[in-house]
Amino acid sequence: MQERKVDPDIVRAFDSCEFSRLLGMSVVDTWDGGARVVMEAGGKANAMGVAHGGAIFSLADQAFGIAANQEGVVHVAVSVHINYIAPAQGRLEAVARRVSQTEDRVLYAIRVTEGDRLIAEFEGLAWKK
Repeated sequence: MQERKVDPDIVRAFDSCEFSRLLGMSVVDTWDGGARVVMEAGGKANAMGVAHGGAIFSLADQAFGIAANQEGVVHVAVSVHINYIAPAQGRLEAVARRVSQTEDRVLYAIRVTEGDRLIAEFEGLAWKK
């Protein structure tokens, strides 16, 4: 697979978008086919006092979007799936990595962790527009 250049303007756009700022997400690393995004779970609790599933999903989706779009070719999510493994309350980290690709589709795997503990696994399929 040919190494692609990460577009810092795309990464910056995702990092500074309104929804990312609302949830307090921050891009901490990117590489060809991957991204690492962090977010504090505080202030995003559900009725049980742990991180809301929607906040965890949003963090994973943010990492997916950055990993898929950082090379300047527009990718659109066509299918996503998440498995919630454990509740979380602290600093969450989503790491996205490209798993497979064809001419017009790319599959990404995203793991959300709190420290060493697995919180969720997310799979996203993107279509190259």
